Amino acid sequence: MSRAVPRPRSLPRRRPRPSRHGAAEDGPERPLPLLPRLLVMVCAFVFMVVFAAVLARLTLHPSPASEALTHTNLRPGRSLKAYLDQPALRDAVRQIGGNILLGVPFGVLTPVLAPRTRGFLRVLVLTAVVMLLVEFAQGALVTGRAFDVDDVILNTGGALIGYLLLGRRLSRAVHARRPKA
Repeated sequence: MSRAVPRPRSLPRRRPRPSRHGAAEDGPERPLPLLPRLLVMVCAFVFMVVFAAVLARLTLHPSPASEALTHTNLRPGRSLKAYLDQPALRDAVRQIGGNILLGVPFGVLTPVLAPRTRGFLRVLVLTAVVMLLVEFAQGALVTGRAFDVDDVILNTGGALIGYLLLGRRLSRAVHARRPKA
């Protein structure tokens, strides 16, 4: 009696597993070629300068007419509640949405210009520090403006949204991660 010997199955080709960063584990991530990298860096720098000018214009411009209406807010949520209690929803959306949108460019551009700032926690801390400085300057130096912790929170939240949506990917495309030794 002869038995049929099972034929060995061919082993499937092993594909490189993607790492948690989306690239194959076989080698380091590859950045863009030099010329596109330089172009992205120059554009990011120009946009950051424009962003800084817009930020300064919006936050550090005196408003003597509203001096009696301004008040310092050190309690998180107080200004948000005041915005939402207004009868016109449009004003609340403008205040809250504007503060969130004001932080988005920072979260997109910072990791591109300074790759060591890449990472959720680093972007969070750096943005919070910069926005705290802006709010301190606004409250201490500008007539008709006041420090508001809710603005810091909303700006930082906007930066994190920008980082998660675009900044992280753009930074990885421009700056490759170095393999760990």
